[in-house]
Amino acid sequence: MEKRELLKKIFTDNGLEKEDVFKKEFKDGKSFVIITRTGIEKIQAIQKYKVTFELSFFPEVSTFVCKAQCYTDNKFIETYGEASPQNCTTSYLVAMAEKRALSRAVLKMVGLYELGVFGEDESEEFKK
Repeated sequence: MEKRELLKKIFTDNGLEKEDVFKKEFKDGKSFVIITRTGIEKIQAIQKYKVTFELSFFPEVSTFVCKAQCYTDNKFIETYGEASPQNCTTSYLVAMAEKRALSRAVLKMVGLYELGVFGEDESEEFKK
């Protein structure tokens, strides 16, 4: 199945609508498909992904790191989200680290990461 067809199938199977997905164009000519926070939450709910989090703080670099463990009965992944004053414009660094970890975990579980799809919360550059 071609990438475009596979993306469409995953989007349809997970109830994603037009407002849940957008394409982000960059000045260097690269572009990425981005899924919004609501889209991530829809995928997690439909797929019944269970996610646990573990938070760490690294004071020497003012960085919060959130480990997410995402699983179903037959699949498991572990990934991380991080937030610091250097990569985040919000003052809610713990919440942003958690959002980034959840986004990465869900996208990896459903197979979208390998297709080059990212979550809106993963980078300040990915905002609409």
